[in-house]
Amino acid sequence: MAVCPNGAERMNLFALVVYIPDPLARFLDDLRKDLVPGCLPRAHVTILPPRPLAADVDGALHLARTTVAGFAPFDILAGEVKIFPSTDVIYLNIKEGERELREMYRALNQGALAFHEPFPYQPHITLAQDLAQDQVQPLYDLACKRWAGFSHSRRIHAERTCFVQSQDACTWADLAEFRLAGLPVG
Repeated sequence: MAVCPNGAERMNLFALVVYIPDPLARFLDDLRKDLVPGCLPRAHVTILPPRPLAADVDGALHLARTTVAGFAPFDILAGEVKIFPSTDVIYLNIKEGERELREMYRALNQGALAFHEPFPYQPHITLAQDLAQDQVQPLYDLACKRWAGFSHSRRIHAERTCFVQSQDACTWADLAEFRLAGLPVG
């Protein structure tokens, strides 16, 4: 997840993500650094957005591990550059794999991992956030131009997830990795 400049207050939030492999990750990380200087990102698709835990970490890890293991690996295809209107977050939508991501989110957002989100869950890949209003359109235009020029695969094979914990407002540590071990349906 993104690593930002020091000095942010310590937080106790947890999330579940699918890290994106190279060369797509390298491109997305470089783009994000160009859009938000000072950010040191790690490209990912979020399954469970950041949240406090309703139980202890061990209970949350156990629930995440057993739930994720029931899902089969699947592909995610990064789509178009978009903007969330209420927050001005610039992101890539998900063209394929959205159904699977939503199913995982619903299965995981309960018990020790339950949290009432401030916004409905929308699978995406964040490119820029926390922008000044006058930055949004020029950075969106730059992101569209750079994304149009990306010549490698935009497909991500999701076969592992990573449970992460915030170290401060912008730094995340990997706590555990879980394999999607279920059998494909159909």
